[in-house]
Amino acid sequence: MSSVDNRFKYQLRGPESRPGRPIPSLAFLLLAGLLVAGLSATLKPGTPQGATASAKLQAPVLETAGIEVAAARTGLNANLALAMESVAQRYRVSPEALHPIFLAAQTAAKDIDPLLIIAVIGIESGFNPFAQSVMGAQGLMQVIPRYHRDKLPPEAGNAGFLDPVSNVRAGAQVLQEAIRRQGGVVEGLQYYVGAVDDPERGYASRVIAEKQRIEQAIRGRKPQAANAGSTPRQVAASPKEPATDTE
Repeated sequence: MSSVDNRFKYQLRGPESRPGRPIPSLAFLLLAGLLVAGLSATLKPGTPQGATASAKLQAPVLETAGIEVAAARTGLNANLALAMESVAQRYRVSPEALHPIFLAAQTAAKDIDPLLIIAVIGIESGFNPFAQSVMGAQGLMQVIPRYHRDKLPPEAGNAGFLDPVSNVRAGAQVLQEAIRRQGGVVEGLQYYVGAVDDPERGYASRVIAEKQRIEQAIRGRKPQAANAGSTPRQVAASPKEPATDTE
């Protein structure tokens, strides 16, 4: 090898290079430079590829905006709009059929989280508006007519407690009265189902577990960026829910 070749090799490696280490060829370096330059040009904001990359970065913002638009379109708050999607899949009920139920829960929830009402409906009737128990409890929230007919709104008509919206409004009132009277969510739920003496608090545990499941589904449907700073709520520990469901 000539002295010119040795000098060129030395300049590529540098004086500190280790002996025997592979040396990049000039063609390789040129190719790497072209690839870097090409990648920079591709990701410029003005190019289609750059626009795609930018859109990916903005995806969480767009998804958040989409949730807000969906909530505004349905008249539900963002959490209830996402909860309705989850409930529709879990219980295999049409979102169109669930929509007035969720609206009624949102409107009727004065001192409690409307998701608690939704959880009670899930446990009581599985979102079947025509459910009826052996004790005569009817509808979504299994309200017993002979005890709570005074809570039935005038617009219920002949359908009575089998009307989904009327049932939710009456049931929510009963539930809130129970919680207020008993001084807590767990106690109020037990009173609602007529099981105040149950030391295991089985009914309340089932409802709270259902509510937590819905809340988890809501978090899973939110954009990742929106979930980053959120922490799960302790449902049983932070109730501000007045209600009553005496059967």
